[in-house]
Amino acid sequence: MEIGKLTSQQLKEIIFDKLKNNRKEVIARPGIGEDCAVIDYGENVCVMSSDPITGTAKNIGKLAVHITCNDIASEGVAPLGIMLTIMLPPHSTEEDIKSIMEDAIEEAQKLDVDILGGHTEVTDAVNRIVISSTGIGLKPKADVYKAEKIMEGDLLILTKGAGIEGTGIICFEREDELKKAFGEETVEEGKALMDYISVITEGVIGGQSGAKVMHDVTEGGVLGGVWELCELAGLGCSIWMDKIHIHRSTSLVCKHYNIDPLRLISSGSMLMVAGKDKAQEIIGRLEEKGIGCSIIGRLEKCCDKKLVDGGKVIDIDPPASDELYKVV
Repeated sequence: MEIGKLTSQQLKEIIFDKLKNNRKEVIARPGIGEDCAVIDYGENVCVMSSDPITGTAKNIGKLAVHITCNDIASEGVAPLGIMLTIMLPPHSTEEDIKSIMEDAIEEAQKLDVDILGGHTEVTDAVNRIVISSTGIGLKPKADVYKAEKIMEGDLLILTKGAGIEGTGIICFEREDELKKAFGEETVEEGKALMDYISVITEGVIGGQSGAKVMHDVTEGGVLGGVWELCELAGLGCSIWMDKIHIHRSTSLVCKHYNIDPLRLISSGSMLMVAGKDKAQEIIGRLEEKGIGCSIIGRLEKCCDKKLVDGGKVIDIDPPASDELYKVV
């Protein structure tokens, strides 16, 4: 099997299709394009999501906080807490644990999120540090049922650009090599993208401003996220290549390693589906907060998912192993 998360087909056939829906309290269950579970708690709902960090050991404490908090934000709500399970190989040191926790605590404080607990152990079952993070959020149950139906003609908004997290990881992991190729300024520019991997602000704005559904861009990159949203909606799309922002450092790094920036993991980018009447309001509020964004495409009635690049029309395939794993 390929390194990375299972393909959408594998997830559906091996896992999702076999799960039984037993509890009436469970409002949202696992599915393609679904970032979170939603559980009924009376007047409020509990929003939950879980993710591991496996693609890098650098900045792992920081990433473990953000990736799961981003999933919670995709439900239009700020996260309130996370739980961390840390698995360390036998060659780890107490300094490794201290560094991870200092990073995680610093990021959690920035996001006003509590670390609620978890588990930490040394095990020969892993050969490098692995962290699994579970996030929790809370919102009024009435808000769950306010979401408008996704339909043909709805617009896709992307914040910040493509390949943000992947560029940062590669610049940290391949720092010396990239400095020789492009110089220190470019590498530091790429590393600095790791400071923009939170999508909590845009998630809350989207939730307040009428985004119909949101999906943070992780493994599989922008095109993987688009494909999953279309599957969730049961629609196709046209995506306009010239509307997708690609940072200078991302472009250089991806060309250097011959990888696709649109298929590169991109925590820090939020995909939003919005009706034509809401899209400009959302964009205006994002820009007020200094968050770059653009309309990159629209949903269409047919099931074809297309990337329009100048005169070329390219099929958008289901997400496969992330481009990051070709490099690190």
